[in-house]
Amino acid sequence: MSASPSTLPAGRGLLYLLLSAASWGTAGAGAALLYGPSGLGPVALTFWRSAGGAALLLLLRLVRRRPGGPVRPLDLAVNGIGLTLFQIAYFEAVHGTGLAVATVVTLGAAPVLVALGAGPLLRERLGGAGLIAVLGALGGLAVLILGGSAGAPVRAGGVLWALLSAAGYACITLYGRLIAARPGPRADALTTTLHSFLICALLLLPFGLAEGLWPSPQGLGRTAAVLLYLAAVPTAIGYALYFTGVTAVRATTVAVTALVEPVSATVLALTLFGERLAPATLVGAALLLVSVTVLAVAETRQAVAVRARRSPRRPCRPAR
Repeated sequence: MSASPSTLPAGRGLLYLLLSAASWGTAGAGAALLYGPSGLGPVALTFWRSAGGAALLLLLRLVRRRPGGPVRPLDLAVNGIGLTLFQIAYFEAVHGTGLAVATVVTLGAAPVLVALGAGPLLRERLGGAGLIAVLGALGGLAVLILGGSAGAPVRAGGVLWALLSAAGYACITLYGRLIAARPGPRADALTTTLHSFLICALLLLPFGLAEGLWPSPQGLGRTAAVLLYLAAVPTAIGYALYFTGVTAVRATTVAVTALVEPVSATVLALTLFGERLAPATLVGAALLLVSVTVLAVAETRQAVAVRARRSPRRPCRPAR
């Protein structure tokens, strides 16, 4: 995560994004273990996740003893508010219209919103392979989530919350690419992630207090262990990888790569909670992984082509 945004290879950026999406998929399993026994609601859980992640990142920054680069107030506001909106609106969508529909709308609308904004804001062309990959990924996501729950209720209020969550994700993705294109020094991924979660925790604190911030004393050790995992892996590490990878990869590719998250969540559902694997789950996961692979190949070729155009050509020597 110490690579400079201007020199980070596209392949490594894709690897960081895939790892971050896989780590995000474990957050749902952690939340499922905590809901009920811990007495924490979604807002309080998100607050502790954000505050714990910020504390771990601050400790890492103090140990590292390296300057984190300049941080602009506008960058703090956009990333912090966008991150908060992305998380809270998703929990509200799950409450309003159910997990399946909320996940489909949020993760399905995010790459569409990013693709629509990447053209006018970043001048990034999607291309034929990218368009096919986006459509394949959306189809795979729909099959993966809705395959076993065709009768899931769709409620307008929950769908609106899911679209708002997708807008929050699109905001931090597009703005991350704008920061990467900005000339001059800028904050590294560790600093960006730290300040984003500090703002997220501060924004959520009053709502967490109203919901009930403190966990139940019963099983407190187990609750603390799961909260520590959520703060460390899908938060501090996952988002630091995300804010690093987003600087090296096109915005639409970033959004589609995040669709690996439900694949990771499905694997955990099978191994930890004993859920049965439906044929639709296999088909949906395969479509998602193939689509991400197509985008990865296209992204690598695009990076090679850009590098070739930027590298100075050696003048041809006249034949003697």
